[in-house]
Amino acid sequence: MINQDYKPLLDGPRGGRRRLRPLHGLVVGLALLSGAFLFGSSPEEASARRSDSLADEALELPLHLPQPAAGEPGAEAAPPVTAEPPFATSETPVEAEGKWQDARVKPGDSLARIFSRLGLSARELHDIMTLGKPVEALKRIRPGERLSFLIGEDGRLRQMRYEKSRLQRLLVSRAADGFQAEVIERAPERATAHATATIDSSLFLAAQKAGLSDNLTMELAGIFGWDIDFALDIRRGDRFTVIYEELFLDGEKIGNGDILAAEFVNQGRVYQAVRYTDASGHTSYYAPDGHSMRKAFLRTPVAFSRISSRFSLGRKHPILNRIRAHKGVDYAAPYGTPIKATGDGKVIFIGRKGGYGKAVILRHGSRYTTLYAHMSRFARGLRSGSRVRQGQVIGYVGQSGLATGPHLHYEFRINGVHRNPLTVKLPAAAPIDRRYRADFEQKSRSLLAQLDLVRQSPTQVALNGD
Repeated sequence: MINQDYKPLLDGPRGGRRRLRPLHGLVVGLALLSGAFLFGSSPEEASARRSDSLADEALELPLHLPQPAAGEPGAEAAPPVTAEPPFATSETPVEAEGKWQDARVKPGDSLARIFSRLGLSARELHDIMTLGKPVEALKRIRPGERLSFLIGEDGRLRQMRYEKSRLQRLLVSRAADGFQAEVIERAPERATAHATATIDSSLFLAAQKAGLSDNLTMELAGIFGWDIDFALDIRRGDRFTVIYEELFLDGEKIGNGDILAAEFVNQGRVYQAVRYTDASGHTSYYAPDGHSMRKAFLRTPVAFSRISSRFSLGRKHPILNRIRAHKGVDYAAPYGTPIKATGDGKVIFIGRKGGYGKAVILRHGSRYTTLYAHMSRFARGLRSGSRVRQGQVIGYVGQSGLATGPHLHYEFRINGVHRNPLTVKLPAAAPIDRRYRADFEQKSRSLLAQLDLVRQSPTQVALNGD
């Protein structure tokens, strides 16, 4: 509808239709001006609205518009359009937004139950559990442990944290193409500590008084176990000195590390050992002269047991009641005590063997064999032809066969001839490689000096700064 003020311009007495053409530009301009007044806007505001409308229309156009050729109008005013990728790449986790929720593992819980309680989908759980080795620990969660979940506003899982230990954390994060898992490890701080004690009654009591944990005590016995029979050879007055590592996290002690050097004086004889790792990564304990503390055979197959019967050619058999050579050593131990192979070898017999009851015979190379008898049961998976490693559990103490009580009967043979396991000279393992000898001597010198210092003034020295 045209404003009546402008109607004479169109319908004059002479039929202003002929006058429309020359006045066309004026009419269009006045119409625009009239529209501006009708909508309560100034001409400048109307012009701005039109510009905004054009801008809105431009946003709906494709991002990559054809660019004007050089020299055409607008060539300089149309820079190329770029856009950020709309999604994170598969290597980049999706931005973690949402709310963290903690879940304590309850008795009988599984990860599936925890997901269900939190309203998370079974599909997400399946995707996580197919991530392989990093998430294997999630199959063995224990009551009391805590898992943390970052759940987005859409109810989907963004991240999950599981503290495997104080030193290891599993982090599962959502990525553009699924989930990814990462095991984050913290390295503890290490400090050197020491302990020294004289044995009055037992090694364990003396070690406890000196502040050693049971694990360190077992490690100490293992280092010297090829030379000292801790069931037979320990005497009152024997003494030991140990230099070991303590582990700290955020200023708090979280455990002990390895024994770095140790000395054991048994019946006046001094044994020393130093831990050394060569350039190839092999770690072992060596005597100061570079010979390995490890022997081809352990001295005893049962830890800290009492010897109930020694090697003898004229012993009276307790059941048969007649003189019968006892060509081995009996170790009295509680029923079910683990029995360990004294050396690397191959199982050449496993089963019942007359008065031996349940027995295992191992062959070690071409010259040596060992026999373990009166077992209650064999280690799972052990069979004739199996290869075993030194220290591997091969069975458990019992009293099968001709036995008056639970014990292990152990025999040691060289070329088929019985030898006394308590006194036979055991073959040694290879000494330290000649390539590493100079490096070993340099590193061991400091540790041996610390052993001497602690032994000479045990109450005044604090290697870790205590």
